[in-house]
Amino acid sequence: MRNLIISLLLSLCASTAWGAKASWITAADDSVNRPNTWIAFQKDVVMKTKPRSLKARIACDSKYWLWVNGNLVVFEGSLKRGPAPGEGYYDEIDLGRHLQRGHNRVAVLVCYFGRSGFSHEDSGKSGLYIDSDNAELCTNASWMSRIHPAYDTATGEMPNFRLSESNISYDARHAIDGWQTADVSAKYGFTPSVEIGAWGDRPWGKMTRRPIPMFKDFGVKAARFELHEGARRDTVIAFLPGNLQVTPVIDLTATQGGDTIDIWTNHSHMAGAWNVRAQYVTRQGQQQYESLGWMNGEKIILYLPKGIKVNGVSYRQTGYDTEVVGTFHSDNDFYNRFWQKALNTLYVNMRDTYFDCPERERAQWWGDEVILTSQAFYTLSLSSIDLMRKGMLELAAWQTDEGILHAPVPGTYKSELPGQMLAAVGLYGFWNYYMNTGDSATIRKVYPAVRRYLERFPLDSTGLTAAYKATWLWGDWGDNRDIRLIFAGWHYMALDAMARMADMMGLDADAAQYRATMEQIKKGYNHCWNGYSYRHPQYMGATDDRVQALAVISGIADESKYGEIFNVLKTQEYASPYMERYVMEALFQMGQGDYAMRRLKKRIAPMVNDKDYPTLWEFWDARKRGFRGGSSNHAWSGGGLIVIAQKLMGAETIDPCWRRFKIDPQYVTFGEASLSFPTLSGTVSTAFKRDKTQLTMSVGVPAKTEALVYIPSTATDRITIDGRALRTDRIVTDAQWAKAGKTAVWLRAGNHEIRVAK
Repeated sequence: MRNLIISLLLSLCASTAWGAKASWITAADDSVNRPNTWIAFQKDVVMKTKPRSLKARIACDSKYWLWVNGNLVVFEGSLKRGPAPGEGYYDEIDLGRHLQRGHNRVAVLVCYFGRSGFSHEDSGKSGLYIDSDNAELCTNASWMSRIHPAYDTATGEMPNFRLSESNISYDARHAIDGWQTADVSAKYGFTPSVEIGAWGDRPWGKMTRRPIPMFKDFGVKAARFELHEGARRDTVIAFLPGNLQVTPVIDLTATQGGDTIDIWTNHSHMAGAWNVRAQYVTRQGQQQYESLGWMNGEKIILYLPKGIKVNGVSYRQTGYDTEVVGTFHSDNDFYNRFWQKALNTLYVNMRDTYFDCPERERAQWWGDEVILTSQAFYTLSLSSIDLMRKGMLELAAWQTDEGILHAPVPGTYKSELPGQMLAAVGLYGFWNYYMNTGDSATIRKVYPAVRRYLERFPLDSTGLTAAYKATWLWGDWGDNRDIRLIFAGWHYMALDAMARMADMMGLDADAAQYRATMEQIKKGYNHCWNGYSYRHPQYMGATDDRVQALAVISGIADESKYGEIFNVLKTQEYASPYMERYVMEALFQMGQGDYAMRRLKKRIAPMVNDKDYPTLWEFWDARKRGFRGGSSNHAWSGGGLIVIAQKLMGAETIDPCWRRFKIDPQYVTFGEASLSFPTLSGTVSTAFKRDKTQLTMSVGVPAKTEALVYIPSTATDRITIDGRALRTDRIVTDAQWAKAGKTAVWLRAGNHEIRVAK
């Protein structure tokens, strides 16, 4: 009991230490809450000794940049608001190594969006909050501040309603050069800040520690550029080495001040919408400027009046702090290029959240996120896991009073796409997260919200998921959507995932209830089988390839139907790039991997072969449409990468966290291929090479794990493992692991080579 009391007292002291000295502050100006307002803050801090460590808790609405003694320490701090409605995030930064003994000058530039969007909830009030063990660093009226006079909103079209960002204008004639280190009160008219609230006060609300890494800054790099002279104005096009998230940097000389330069990328007007761009107003002479609002694209484009000399164009790439550590290579150039384009598309759609596209929406649509996160587990370093966990917790926290889960959140979007929501909480979403991470704590947090959501899906008299009323049924892009069966398939897999979650948590009654409902849906779904395909009796369109695929991957369809379903999938091609991932997986599951690869290549070849765009498109024919209404970098289009890793290369986890996993390749399309990727248990690798005389397999098994490897032969006398003939006592005989025409063995930690003579 004594230890418990001491623990509680220590916890109380820790919680009250933060927030005891600091206040939310802003500049003493009536315009501080105007959208797209930039506020400069400065404070002198005296240190008796150089600190080894000095942690600061920093929050703002909406973004900040921080300097210590003129050195940039944080480039774009803070996350878009919304761990839950009315709440925000804070960063914890260790400033110790940046501070010196004696006098230090700390400067912060805050950008207040002043607009909600599809990924940000505006508080309605600009503000900065810094808390620290060093009282001098804490924000209060001793901080000097002012609205930065050079920043404004660019003229012309605003970014579309989905974006909380504005188009930034910077007038160099009103610059306050060197304000980060200058005596700002005397030189630039800074005045004491206004204290406007305490920690936890509205409108900023409860603050949650940033759950993802600070953004990665790749540094400023020069870009090759071309000048195209025009009759009235010139155009400069600078070429980037990919589709990147960048802040443009320009170096120019102007003979006079007051000329306006428009700063775009080739995505500033794309996908049927106006997106972010910027403006710069010159002063006389040579000057450099970095526009701090990130854009994405393959090109930076400057539109400038005659008489301005562009000395250079550079860019600072920033993005989510993760590394591409997974590898894939095959002897098929097309699929090597597809993999790389899918990987490019994945990374450009990661930042504050996963999103569907980086220019039009920057929004956490969960149909896209299910695709992206599954790719990340096979390609990116483990820091990427944090971004999915953040999204899961946000989705649950934004549940409505009626129990509806809706996305994208955080932000203003309120419509429900039930198919995407069921995918999010189902086998391919939340359960896939658990199987890759073993993170039961997060599953326990989101489980109540998902349970409540699934209560909204009753069954009809046939056993199928009842006709559902939602603000946007959707189901998929494209024609011939058999909506009732699309929803029933996703509903079935969501129930399956919840039953497994309930098993993991020991909720036996819940698990039994979910499985009983699954049996009813399965029966109702199979009543829609007409001998050739699945069709709901109320559906009058062409047979939908999507619902056949969902029946296969969910386990609703048994193997007796595979032949007819395969016939359907050879002729019906209505699935969008989003749903094609599931069609492809169904084909592999039915043993038709070769056709799955040929079908994907046929449909996605225009994207892969396009030399202008290094990413994948929203629609199959988006380029033909001129990207009007469809993006060129859409998150959901790389699902084939997952299927290649899981089904063709055969790498799938059996237990959470890859403690046991299987390697069961399907030897189609590639004569040789290799795959490696990180897991929380270590790096998993697999490769194969086949020729006329033998098949060679390589498998890398991390320490303290086991791999169940399927060898495509039952002629055990032709199989060697690590140079030795396969002993019969090593063959797995347990019926649950048996596969026709294959020999299964368990391999322990190490690098193994298997040879099969033909």
